[in-house]
Amino acid sequence: MEESFRAALLASGAVTALTGDRIDFGANPQDTACPRLVLWTISDTGGLLLSGPDGISRGRVQVDCYGESYGAAKRLSRAVRAVLDGYSGGGFQGVFHAGTRDSQDSEAPFRVSLDFITVFTS
Repeated sequence: MEESFRAALLASGAVTALTGDRIDFGANPQDTACPRLVLWTISDTGGLLLSGPDGISRGRVQVDCYGESYGAAKRLSRAVRAVLDGYSGGGFQGVFHAGTRDSQDSEAPFRVSLDFITVFTS
């Protein structure tokens, strides 16, 4: 699922025009240029039938959009949301926006975090 999720973002010209290839799961080195995306699998559970697994996983992915300014982080978050909300393909039956949060701490760039619910056929 992670490879397909990242591939969907890398296939978007609107996203990569801002990030280049700085789109990674679980890695957020402090010296990485902005804007950038850091992806986190928050949950991933397989569906079950009485006969066993149904081959469909349901999960939640957090997409952290980093920018040197609030405006840059927000623009990136809007590009990501435009690509992923309602997305299907690459094994995904559906990807749906579930929430957004803004944040910044004193030692990091601005961040907008998006949560997406995923339904993926494995």
